Amino acid sequence: MIDHVGINVSDYERSKAFYVEALAPLGYELGIEREGRAAGFVEQTELGRKPSFWLEATRTPVTENVHISFGAPDRATVDAFHAAALAAGGTDNGAPGVREIYHPHYYGAFVRDPDGNNVEAVCHLPVG
Repeated sequence: MIDHVGINVSDYERSKAFYVEALAPLGYELGIEREGRAAGFVEQTELGRKPSFWLEATRTPVTENVHISFGAPDRATVDAFHAAALAAGGTDNGAPGVREIYHPHYYGAFVRDPDGNNVEAVCHLPVG
């Protein structure tokens, strides 16, 4: 199991603003910021709040063409993520919908972040 992941960004403030808005429907919020160059997004876990996704402004090369997927508790949250990410300046890379190629209940939505990374929200549960 992956504990946390970080990406290197070309424009820290732009990326931070994008992820603050895009990840809010998924329950993530900016929890740690170091010197305006690193941002840790936190989520609630059984052990409390912990940063599991990071942005870094001082490392190179910039992370590009990476696929990052965030789990969602239901399909409505996937829809809300997609709308929020587009409103935050993301580029559509796949509207919310079932992707049976992965499995019959795979419901995901995809956007490109400011550096072109493919960011997804996915719910694996059947409608019910």
